Amino acid sequence: MKNKESLLKKITGSREASLVIVLVVLLIIISVMSPSFLSPTNIGQIFRNNALTLLMALGMLCVMLTSGIDISITSTLAFTGMTIGLLQKYNVIHNTFLLFLIGTLIGLICGTINGLIIAKGKVAPIICTMGFMYVWRGMAYVISNNNWASGADVAGFSDFGKDGSVGPYIILTLAYIIFFIVMKWTKFGRSIYAVGSNSEAAKISGINVDRTIISAYSIMGMLAGLAGVLSVSIYASAQPNMQYGKEMDVIAACVIGGVSMSGGRGSVVGTFLGAVIIAVIAKALPLVGIDAIAQNLVKGAIILFVVVLNVITQRTIDRQALLRREM
Repeated sequence: MKNKESLLKKITGSREASLVIVLVVLLIIISVMSPSFLSPTNIGQIFRNNALTLLMALGMLCVMLTSGIDISITSTLAFTGMTIGLLQKYNVIHNTFLLFLIGTLIGLICGTINGLIIAKGKVAPIICTMGFMYVWRGMAYVISNNNWASGADVAGFSDFGKDGSVGPYIILTLAYIIFFIVMKWTKFGRSIYAVGSNSEAAKISGINVDRTIISAYSIMGMLAGLAGVLSVSIYASAQPNMQYGKEMDVIAACVIGGVSMSGGRGSVVGTFLGAVIIAVIAKALPLVGIDAIAQNLVKGAIILFVVVLNVITQRTIDRQALLRREM
């Protein structure tokens, strides 16, 4: 009996364990309604089609841990992706490595500008990134000049992200391994958590708060830029309106994964699970026969349920920590 109680406490006292249970239950329900859902091909498509959300969720984790937010990420993605598409359309660059490098650098610059204005200018993150949401999207339309890059324009480069290619999976795997190590075992990772938990205490302890915040937004921009390049490769096209409105999925993935909006709390594993839950929901709703009009309603209800579960789990964790201190 005690062992059962101990196991229950471990499950209810861990956000990641709770998310795993939610994901398993979700998969079981969907598999009953659509038996082919868990086929290897379908699972591969889930990760490939949601690679951009999974990738940008890591950057959003860093930003939200500092108690910030960035809603300009898909505009950065569009600006970067449009640039990469046009470089190929007009036969300027076709080298895959150079295209990824250029796209990542463009995203890095966009993110750094965000970070500088937020950290040095003391502008609220939501206001700053809202402005740049329009700026970077506008830049995508300006440079496109009413043109777009088609599959023929990006032929060859699209082989990296085409269905059946391991390219997107390699990028995702490397990104999550690197971020797991950095956030768990490096000084920079600890600084991110410290700034979000209490910026004044972090400053007193010798952490450069402004530099940490700028770094977080730079990383977010870099990953948004990388996602922009990856988007062109996966979808074999570049348009100014690419991934419009998808920043909400990235933020939702982090919130579902247990990342606190007030900063200082969240994990790479939780973020991954949150992004996977979003991806599974997006893929499953059409397959189980829910029409397009009702999909957002069902998606929102599931997200709310998981967020409430996270709140309950966090309260349990806090209560158990308080009891241990009192003992």
